[in-house]
Amino acid sequence: KNKIATLPHGKIYKKRSRRMIIIETTKERLIEFTRMHDMYLSEWNKAMVSGDTSSVGKMANHYFVVFLRGGNEKPIIFNREEAIMGMQQSVKHFLGASKLFKNRVIRLRNAVVFYEQLIEKDGKILSRLFTIENWQIINGEWSLIRETEEPI
Repeated sequence: KNKIATLPHGKIYKKRSRRMIIIETTKERLIEFTRMHDMYLSEWNKAMVSGDTSSVGKMANHYFVVFLRGGNEKPIIFNREEAIMGMQQSVKHFLGASKLFKNRVIRLRNAVVFYEQLIEKDGKILSRLFTIENWQIINGEWSLIRETEEPI
């Protein structure tokens, strides 16, 4: 029979015939993910000041980003390498600006984050995008696997 036990560090385990299987509670997972995502957003603003994008490249090897354009135009899709080049160019272009992340909503499946992304410089909004990020745990760490951006 399956037995459930809570160990001192709070993780819940389900014992199945000599094997321990970790069952994280949704609340623990949400807290852990939110903390990581807060740091990720903070690193973005550091990159916007310094120009160094190395700390925001949490993309999985199979990552891609979809840029939706207006109306019924076909989206533009970039693979990981293209996205990293574009990110570096964008940071250089907007160097000194701030990225604001408004109205963030996090839903756990793997993890999906919805937010309004604004780039602001000298009190002016230079860019406004609706962003959807899809994250997954890969090799024990959260990695960005897919992103969708749409101007608003």
